[in-house]
Order: sequence, then C-alpha cells, then structure tokens
Amino acid sequence: MLNGQSKKKVFSLILLFAAVMLIVACGPKARIPVSQLDTPEHHVFTGMKLFDQEKYADAQREFELALQLDPKYSRAHTGIGLVKTCMTPPDYRGAADALGKGAKYAKADEETLANKVALIRYYTQGKQEKKWLDLAAGEFDAAVKIDPKHSAAYYFMGIAYKQACDFDAAGKLFTKVLELKTDYVAQADAEWNFIQKVQRALPGSVTGKQIALVERINRADAAALFMEELKIDVLYKKRTPKTFDTSFKDPEKAAREAQKVKVTAKDIADHPLKADIEGILDIGVRGLEIYPDGNYHPEELITRAAYAMMLEDVLIKVTGDNALATKFIGAKSPFPDLRADLPYFNAVMVVTSRSIMETKDMTTGEFAPLKPVAGVDALLIIRKLKEELKFN
Repeated sequence: MLNGQSKKKVFSLILLFAAVMLIVACGPKARIPVSQLDTPEHHVFTGMKLFDQEKYADAQREFELALQLDPKYSRAHTGIGLVKTCMTPPDYRGAADALGKGAKYAKADEETLANKVALIRYYTQGKQEKKWLDLAAGEFDAAVKIDPKHSAAYYFMGIAYKQACDFDAAGKLFTKVLELKTDYVAQADAEWNFIQKVQRALPGSVTGKQIALVERINRADAAALFMEELKIDVLYKKRTPKTFDTSFKDPEKAAREAQKVKVTAKDIADHPLKADIEGILDIGVRGLEIYPDGNYHPEELITRAAYAMMLEDVLIKVTGDNALATKFIGAKSPFPDLRADLPYFNAVMVVTSRSIMETKDMTTGEFAPLKPVAGVDALLIIRKLKEELKFN
C-alpha cells in the first residue's frame, strides 16, 4: 500500500497530467489540408508574392492559412509581421509581436534569415526606436554571420542606411548586392543609380539630404532648398549692389521701418520648415508667394514648369539681366509637349538653354512641364544653378 507521502506524489502527477492535457486540448488545432498545394510552404510562397505586389490584405490571408495548418510555422509569423509593418496605417505593435513569434519558432537557418531581414525592414520602416539604425545593423550582422552571401540582408540594410541619409554606406551595400548577382539585383541597381545622383548633387544640409529621399517636392521643400542649399539670402546679398541713402529721414518713420513685421502665412505656424518658408517670403521668389487667402499651402506639389519659373526669377535677380524675362518670346518650341504661348515657356527655355534643367524624356524630347519634381532632381538642379552662377 502507498503511504501518505506517496499518495500525494501520485495525486500531484495526476493533476499535472490533467493540466497538460487541458492545455493541449484548448490549444489551437491544426487545420487538415484540403489539397496537395494546401501547405504552409505554398501559402507563405504565395503570400510573399502578394506582399511584393503590395496586396497586403491578400498576403495576410495566405499567411493566416499557413498558420491554420501549422500554428508554429516561423515564416508565416514573419510574413504577418511584414504585412503589419507596411499596411496603412501600420500596426507596429502587432508587427513586433508577430516577428517575435517568427524568431521564436525558427528552426532552420533559412527561417532565421527571413526573420532577421524582416526585422531590418521593421526598424527601417517604423523608426519606432531611437537607435533604430543600430538595431537594424545588429540584425544585419547576425544575418550575414549565418550567410555572408545573403543578398536580401545587404539590400535592405542598404535601404536602412539610405533612409538614415548615410549615402556612402548605402552605396557600398547596394554594390555588394550587384556583386553577388543573386536576388534584388534590379532593385539594387536602381538604388545605386539613385545614390550616385544624390552624391552628384552634394546636399550640404541635413534638410537637403532628407529632401533627396522625397519622390515629389512641395512648396515647403522648395523653400528649404532655396534657403539651405542655394543659400539664396547670402547669394542675393553678395550679388546685389549696395546703395546708400544719405537723405534726411523722419525719426518716427525710420523707427517704424526698423520694426517691420516678419512676413508670414496663416498655415505655417507649426510647420517644421517655418523658418525657411518665412525666409523665402521675406526675400520674394516668383512662385513661392503667399496666396490671396493668406496661406502658403506648404504641401502643394511643385511641377517642373513652376520650378523653372522660380529658377528664372532667381537668375534675373542675381544677374540683373531683366531681358531674360522675355528672351524667348516668339521663339519656336523645341519640345513636343510645350507650346510657345504658355506662360512658363520662356522660363523653361531660359533654364534648359543653360543646361540647368533638362528634358524629362531624352528619347521623345518631352519636357513634361506638369510632372512633379523629385527631391534628388531638385537638388541636382540647384547644384547646376550654383555652377551657372559660380556660387558655392
């Protein structure tokens, strides 16, 4: 017979077994496959294809189908983490949770690598952490330690450095992808060419580097470029001849003029580029004035035609050559998409004849006046303008 102590031990074991069985019974049950292709691997493969096409809802459905078959399938959790990172609006908390599960359930190096790369993308996209770049670099180091030739790790770490405006480091990683000649070659080639453009533009300010990443600049960006990259205030002071007024001035009138109110707009009070916008409003650049409603409309996109008119205005004021304003009136347009009677025709001709701006499409010769201006192109144009004016 069992003594009291033995009975207690047996009873405890029975309770423990019952608890384990209860947890197993209540845990998620794997779904039974309904076809040969109904596998976790196939659903994740399809999910990643859909994810790359930015069909995030469809991708998530595939990843969830994979988890129904295997609740601990690492790549499916990693896929959901990527979806939650890139969806609109992003769910960074949900993404972190899913990526954590992806790391926890990873068994093979391939699964760990996929998770590491996804974490690089998560840190880059969200920038949720103060040291997000260091965290991304940590995941990159761990990935290339597993596989020194893993192209995806190099490519997405290159994107991370690009987002951090470390263009030299980004360029080296995109070059590595091109050398490996496996995955992401076309994407790395496009990014490498972009980095080359940025380096030719030589942005000198932090704001300029950030604007280089913008796909379409707006009126606020344009103000910042003229103030911080062109340094238009310094340029105008240097090129404008000094005048001295020695005539008598009424003391009260002189005091009022000295206390001139700063020119501002109603809608820029909390704008991060407020100082640049007010600087431009004070100087005055054609195309960057306050609208009749008293607003600046900082988010309004800049077209190539509008940018050409701004540059023409700067050239006229700096050179003092007012004849530039009418130089090409009556001339025949060399662009198939630009009529000579358009209000911005003269400005386009002024900047293209000096190679400050170029045709948008070299094969068709189109200028594309109503197309937006990319940040890196805007920077390159500013660089060419400075060269034209011999101003550094």
